[in-house]
Amino acid sequence: MPKSKGRPVLHTFTVLALLAGSSYLTYELRKDEQAKVPAVQAVTDTPDLENSGKATGKQTWERLNNPTRSVLRGENGDILATFTDGARTATLRGPSRTFTEPANTQSRVVTQDWVRLMPEAWGKGAEKEQWFKDWFKEYYGSEEDDIFAFAFQYVDGAPVKKDDEGVPYAGDAVFGPYKEDGVDRLEQNDFYDYLGIDYTFRDGTTMVARKERYRALDCSGFMRMVWGYRARYPLMSTNASGDGLPRSADGMARSDVGVDILKLSGPSPWYTRPQNIDVVQPGDLLFFKMDHRTGNHLDHVAMYLGVDTDGHRVFISSRKEVNGPTMGDKGGASRIDGNGFYAGLLRSAKRL
Repeated sequence: MPKSKGRPVLHTFTVLALLAGSSYLTYELRKDEQAKVPAVQAVTDTPDLENSGKATGKQTWERLNNPTRSVLRGENGDILATFTDGARTATLRGPSRTFTEPANTQSRVVTQDWVRLMPEAWGKGAEKEQWFKDWFKEYYGSEEDDIFAFAFQYVDGAPVKKDDEGVPYAGDAVFGPYKEDGVDRLEQNDFYDYLGIDYTFRDGTTMVARKERYRALDCSGFMRMVWGYRARYPLMSTNASGDGLPRSADGMARSDVGVDILKLSGPSPWYTRPQNIDVVQPGDLLFFKMDHRTGNHLDHVAMYLGVDTDGHRVFISSRKEVNGPTMGDKGGASRIDGNGFYAGLLRSAKRL
């Protein structure tokens, strides 16, 4: 914290055997990957251009590619803000902050990046438009809670915060309640389950909060809480109804919202890991393929935080192993570089 038919019915015994084998293989894979020491990937690619600014004595705007974006440079040529065409996410330079989670990791992220949502998607020349001038004046240099601050208000030990009606909108979240087997945890826990209130979406659909899932957020539910309920990014009621951010990790990855930064590629159902991850920026959504039982679907979504003090690219997500939002190491270090468990299963990335 500061300091998301029609197939034959198999015999029950066969299904149980397959699931047991899958669980064992997943456990062994995790154990084997964690035993390896991840290597830090070199930072190359187009971002080099962002560090090559020249001192001009005034603020200047520059257009860059991969992805197409505008950057605002300061008087000394340093990057003050980054805006990506087609995305509402803005990365602003501000006061340094440190994010840690001592209960689950030794990783520390010390950053000057503040991730915020603009009221409209960016496009070439938007710096001249009045909506942007008003927004930038209000939020550049502001220490009002941003996307990162929201995310860390749900990690282990985060204090409860309530709105004017007494509804807890922040505080330590769990991933989900145990299944009947007492081992695995239930998924499909959205932000309204955490809140404990029924929620009506913009398409008119009302989803009913389930008492047994109170204060629970699965991986995509966590992202919808942070980006949607807290930052007010539009939310779909399901993967197929409404407009905005879909319900599941796979729905988010395949939707046309935002901008694809790392495109999904390779043969299904496992696809391939992106060869170059240097284009990801703080706040990007990361998608992983982790389970063969889910077919072609991507199984997990996380949010990229940046480079930690050990030089690793790290993320935050809600996971079963830690039972809730974490940037921790249980079940696999939260890194997308090197050869660790999650690094090897990264498949795509999106900027909202």
